[in-house]
Amino acid sequence: MSMAETRPSKDPVTDHSNRPDAASQIGGLIFAVVLVDPDTRIAEANHAAENLLGQSAKRLIGKSVREVAELLDARVLNHIRTSQDAVVARDVTLRVNRAEKRVNLTISPLTQHPGWRVITLSESARDDTGRDEQSEATLGGPAILAHEIKNPLAAIRGAGQLAARKLPHADKSLARMITDEVDRIARLIDRMQQLGSKQTDPVAPCNPHEAIRSAIATVRAAGSNGVEIIEEFDPSLPPVLANQDALEQVLINLISNARDAAQDHENPRIIVQTRFVSGLAFNAIRMGRAVRLPIEITVSDSGLGIEEALRDHVFEPFVSSKKSGQGLGLALVRKLVRDMQGRIGHERDTRAGLTHFRMHLRQAKPGAKGAAT
Repeated sequence: MSMAETRPSKDPVTDHSNRPDAASQIGGLIFAVVLVDPDTRIAEANHAAENLLGQSAKRLIGKSVREVAELLDARVLNHIRTSQDAVVARDVTLRVNRAEKRVNLTISPLTQHPGWRVITLSESARDDTGRDEQSEATLGGPAILAHEIKNPLAAIRGAGQLAARKLPHADKSLARMITDEVDRIARLIDRMQQLGSKQTDPVAPCNPHEAIRSAIATVRAAGSNGVEIIEEFDPSLPPVLANQDALEQVLINLISNARDAAQDHENPRIIVQTRFVSGLAFNAIRMGRAVRLPIEITVSDSGLGIEEALRDHVFEPFVSSKKSGQGLGLALVRKLVRDMQGRIGHERDTRAGLTHFRMHLRQAKPGAKGAAT
């Protein structure tokens, strides 16, 4: 027997030679970690912090925390300024690069190094509200009822078509009204059933810019109402892992909503932007594992923004700020994005006067077809 055969194998628990050091562990976290000195200057920042704060670690180090981000919650801000105690705050507003984000925040003092603190930040995304089970239960009943309504609807539509043939010309418009309203109700029922469905469509590598351009063409064909649609694409963007039809439907809904929000305001415009967000800053926890979501698609509009009372509920079914809205469009958007293991949220940039809906999706494996152009 050789020496190699008799040498005992190394125990990964006790053998530290290949164990990641502290910097690697912190760098791999999916939430932002910032080390702050006694003068509140940033001394270290992990990769997730770079993405959340919109600057590289090289640029962040040495800056005061207040230069980089503005905490809008007065109570938390006062506690940070006057106390060295630990802080845990959920769903507070942070302004970064003129955009407002809702974050969960912790501040941990380092007792052996007076004045030094570790700050962690994680986005409390407005799509992941923790009410998914409640939403599914809410939609379960309507979805079953919708199935039962479709049969009599078909009979009513048939009777309306038959009546249209027999009625005098002056009365045919009444019959057409019946069929048109039946079709409208049927479309609403289809959307309710789609929301209640647990079936997911298969995903494959696809070109995100093709999906965006197709969605923009659809919205323009329906009428852009004088709203300018601006494309700001990253030409080097890799293929995205998504369902092409579902992605186009999501984009049609987002761009249509942006058009409606912007159309009655001065210089109405929509900006559709794509970019690659490296690192682990944008992750979704799905089925107990972290999923990297580096492909970002943002639809921004120059409207007045979402009413304060609705901001935390826009992705819930039957919530709408439109007078004639049914509140199913954004709920369907969230479902389709989540079916692709993606993430969607929104934020308001008050200084620029823009509302951003940001979608993050998975990247297809290198070499897959569907590269962006």
